[in-house]
Amino acid sequence: MASFKIEGGHLLSGAITPQGAKNEALQVICATLLTNEPVTIDNIPDIRDVNNLIQLLKDIGVKVKPVHHTTNALSFQADELDLKYLESDEFVHKCAQLRGSVLMIGPLLARMGKAIVTKPGGDKIGRRRLDTHFLGFAKLGAKFHHITDRDVYEISAASSSKSKVQNLKLKGAYMLLDEASVTGTANIIMAAVLAEGTTTIYNAACEPYIQQLCHMLNRMGANISGIGSNLLTIVGVKSLRGTEHRLLPDMIEVGSFIGMAAMCGNGVRIKDVSLKNLGIIPDAFRRLGVKIETDGDDLFIPHQKHYIVDSFIDGTIMTLADAPWPGLTPDLLSVLIVVATQARGSVLFHQKMFESRLFFVDKLIDMGAQIILCDPHRAVVVGHDRCRALRAQRMSSPDIRAGIALLIAAMSANGTSTISNIEQIDRGYEHIEDRLNALGAKIERI
Repeated sequence: MASFKIEGGHLLSGAITPQGAKNEALQVICATLLTNEPVTIDNIPDIRDVNNLIQLLKDIGVKVKPVHHTTNALSFQADELDLKYLESDEFVHKCAQLRGSVLMIGPLLARMGKAIVTKPGGDKIGRRRLDTHFLGFAKLGAKFHHITDRDVYEISAASSSKSKVQNLKLKGAYMLLDEASVTGTANIIMAAVLAEGTTTIYNAACEPYIQQLCHMLNRMGANISGIGSNLLTIVGVKSLRGTEHRLLPDMIEVGSFIGMAAMCGNGVRIKDVSLKNLGIIPDAFRRLGVKIETDGDDLFIPHQKHYIVDSFIDGTIMTLADAPWPGLTPDLLSVLIVVATQARGSVLFHQKMFESRLFFVDKLIDMGAQIILCDPHRAVVVGHDRCRALRAQRMSSPDIRAGIALLIAAMSANGTSTISNIEQIDRGYEHIEDRLNALGAKIERI
């Protein structure tokens, strides 16, 4: 198990470019299973979760080749899938290690008529149910049952009576999702594009990465309308073709870099952020008093000796809460909490979507932060106004987002900190120590 050794107190300066979006990558890579033609995806991040998913696709027979004109592009061709391996215990075991594997269900169900899945892995941040996925598949006519001795789910489409040959095919339907789940919406979209008839998805997630998936599928020959709204209409088609697609910059990495620049920056430029797809992320940091300048599609965060927390118009304490898009993404609350520890003023953070994501704040408290954990969903941060720096500590990264938040805290702290279990950070951030060291950080992988 690797660790980071971080010498705190070094100011960052210079320019950094965000990687391709992790969450979009997981969706569109799985979407390549919907066609037997080549699909080229550019700007793929070199991170653990994405690399593990790519290996999983290789294992089931997908041909994955580098595109020679760029180092971040790969071609995927799913023309010879190993159906026997898809039903094996080895495949099921590998799926259990990777939460992104759940996004294979929709494409496999749509194209092959069946899928076998297990409860996927991922961050331990509380209950992350799959009901939305399964309820959506059931609306499309899929049948599923739990095989207890293998602890897997078998899902199959209904058999069409119109053909003499058994033809497992989903049927379009209207559905109102029980929650605006991003992965649930993506999975149902990928299942519906090859279903017979029209599917209407109400209360669909509408994040930029969902929009990107829909645009890519339309270029492949799908018929999806309502993109960018929470009401999607999908007219099923018989087959899809190949295409080329480029991933957006990772909005969570952009937010993480804003937080780093606020805490320990001496003038940091974040390049090519796709500003129109960041939503209210920059404004969330501005509410903590962080100055953010825009220059085309770049963000520049100047050095600030102090940053002062905003208050609401009626003078009440600032509250930042996560919400489905276009609200504030829950993936950045950890970073915002760390930034607030050195602000002037107090902030209430309300993490609504996951019940275990705030438990990492005990590590910040050990570093000297003034935080009151009210319950599993709410924490009040009383900022130090840079009058008292955080103390170096030995810590362990519990998940991707808490891990990067602890790294930011350690970079701003007095002394040398150690963060273990950094494989969690590697799941979402590409060569992070090399990129931050180029800005002036002192981070060593040990």
